Amino acid sequence: MKKSVQDLAAAVRSVDLASAPKRGLAVLCMSVVAACSTPAPPAPPPPQAKAPEPSAPSARPTQALQPIATPTESPIGIKPDQVSAIADNAKLASTYSTDHLTLQSNCDERGSREYNLALGQRRADAVKGRLVLLGIPEERIETLSFGKEKPQAQCHDETCWSENRRADFCARVEMNRILTEIGS
Repeated sequence: MKKSVQDLAAAVRSVDLASAPKRGLAVLCMSVVAACSTPAPPAPPPPQAKAPEPSAPSARPTQALQPIATPTESPIGIKPDQVSAIADNAKLASTYSTDHLTLQSNCDERGSREYNLALGQRRADAVKGRLVLLGIPEERIETLSFGKEKPQAQCHDETCWSENRRADFCARVEMNRILTEIGS
């Protein structure tokens, strides 16, 4: 093969290289022949068939599935210690099935007014989603965000900020139920 590349190079030198297109074509042909002249790598051996494994039980012990760890706070803002409070409110809401709920969400003082209103709305919607999962019809739940406008605590540190990040449950009671309970 090396000899044919050398022959091609000698042939290119003997061609009238006065014109650029002929010279370019000659260089192209020489590079193609040079690329083809390298021997191909040997083919890999064909895969051999594996012997079937015996049908006896495996020696490895089977592992039980482990539950997924619960995060300390979900991305939607519901802390695990608040899930039971939401469940308790869902039980009350299912007991009084004609009442409507308003979820009033609040934030701490940090951030702009617009940011906190949006954050509070996401928090209220997260609690609403949890209530819907617990069987409360979505039509009975209204969400409202106050952002940072209604703080519960007035100091400027983490203890107050954590108190201000909340969703309050407010029930809108049907007048018929009130009149029935008063009359009885």
